[in-house]
Amino acid sequence: MLERRVINVGVIGLGKMGLSHLAIANALPEFRVIAVCDSMPLVGNALSKATGLNHYSSIDETLNLADLQAVIIATPTASHAEIIRKAIGKNLHVFCEKPLTLHSSDSHELSQQAAQKNLITQVGYHNRFVAAFGELRQLIRSGAVGRVTQVLAEAYGPVVTRPAKMSWRGNSREGGGALFDYAAHPLNLLNWFFGEPQSCGDASLRSIYSRQVDDQVTAQLRYKGMDTQLSVNWSDSSQRKMTTQITVWGEHGRLYADRQEVRAFLTEEANIPPGYKTGWTVRYTTELTEPVKYYLRGEEYSAQLEHFARRIEDPSTDAVNTFAESAETDETIRMIREAALGASVSSPKVSSRREASFLSKLFQSS
Repeated sequence: MLERRVINVGVIGLGKMGLSHLAIANALPEFRVIAVCDSMPLVGNALSKATGLNHYSSIDETLNLADLQAVIIATPTASHAEIIRKAIGKNLHVFCEKPLTLHSSDSHELSQQAAQKNLITQVGYHNRFVAAFGELRQLIRSGAVGRVTQVLAEAYGPVVTRPAKMSWRGNSREGGGALFDYAAHPLNLLNWFFGEPQSCGDASLRSIYSRQVDDQVTAQLRYKGMDTQLSVNWSDSSQRKMTTQITVWGEHGRLYADRQEVRAFLTEEANIPPGYKTGWTVRYTTELTEPVKYYLRGEEYSAQLEHFARRIEDPSTDAVNTFAESAETDETIRMIREAALGASVSSPKVSSRREASFLSKLFQSS
């Protein structure tokens, strides 16, 4: 039996998500973490002293390491494009936190550059690895409820529940705000279920506690003749933690999924799949989830890095959350941002310059 090839990986960015990815990558046998990079020496030096991992303050120095094969990027969104472009230039496989970039045009460009070099790319939309959402997708695509007539995509959480000191998440130029940081999750799922939206009608970005970014997002998206409502609020103190949920109505029933479960109400006319019945059926994520090698926060976080490693080892493995797919999500975000200015927006791309000026215009006028 051939010995498994170990992938030398570096982790760039040691905030909440960076430390989470580092812990998982360091525990998985597929990876060997040979470098951690963060611009704050205090964080990096403390981590290096506790773990023995090599810390670098310079991104360029990290990317120039001779044995490096892949990077995990968990820095603020505004820095993604530059770091990814440099990583691709070094022929490195890239896992990047979501959203991919601030501008969909950059995301499409980086996707094409990586594809030209046959590099493996993945973005951290972890809900794609939540079994309940995968089950919902199968139910939709099997025609369980017949023609889909209405969809509601929601995300709520207690992230910003009072005025607070400014951080990058409260800075529009750094990619902060509920649209980028929260709504990206249900939007990515919608595109996974139904493809790219054709247009965005009414949309609203509202501040509740934040000074420069949106705390609440609503939008109406059109997917191939089907209207979808998006409702996102990260200033919802009724929630203990972030929750993402999708409800789907069809001719022959109703489907619902969140992190914990799938609920299906099917009429007698429905196409009843195995394991389901007429009326209500509830299936739990715990019974649908494949085991992972290392558990931290939830199976989905380990599963996505295991998948990244699997694709590097065998590029023929089905791709999940590639740069190309994530660029589509960034394009949907762009459509909502434009529609929030008051015009109905369809899918053709707009210039990066127009995108870059959007948030400053929005919050100057609010």
